[in-house]
Amino acid sequence: MPSADLEQQLTTFLGEVVKAMGLSLTPTVTETADGVRVDLEGEGAEALLYQRGEALRALQTIVNTAFRRQLGDDRKVLVDCQGFRRDKDSELRQMARLLAEKARSSGVPQEIGPLNSYERRVVHLAVAEIEGVTSESIGDASVKTVLIAPR
Repeated sequence: MPSADLEQQLTTFLGEVVKAMGLSLTPTVTETADGVRVDLEGEGAEALLYQRGEALRALQTIVNTAFRRQLGDDRKVLVDCQGFRRDKDSELRQMARLLAEKARSSGVPQEIGPLNSYERRVVHLAVAEIEGVTSESIGDASVKTVLIAPR
């Protein structure tokens, strides 16, 4: 569990931000292996999920920027809404495993992307669990492609 102080600050901060957006969402804060997870539930949640979760990603950036000093470099806050990111992460892991198996069996490198840094991390972790394949990010700027290749 995150410190009670951090949990309260996140709850208050996100509560005020979503209220300013005109949404009635309740944040629930939990500790994960990578950092802190905030799940938003309630009426109007779909407003954060339009355009493939663009507003949710923007909210994610705002929260990480606001709490960067408190969390340090190795911990992040993951903001999710009605399980949207959890479901997308699951789909991404499944796709990464499928492409890794295809790369291993065919000997031909496979690409997935363009992906942001969070999505690339999900793919790299999924590929790392599979013997005989490797992954690397290629491209410019913050949105890159992940190349999955046989070893």
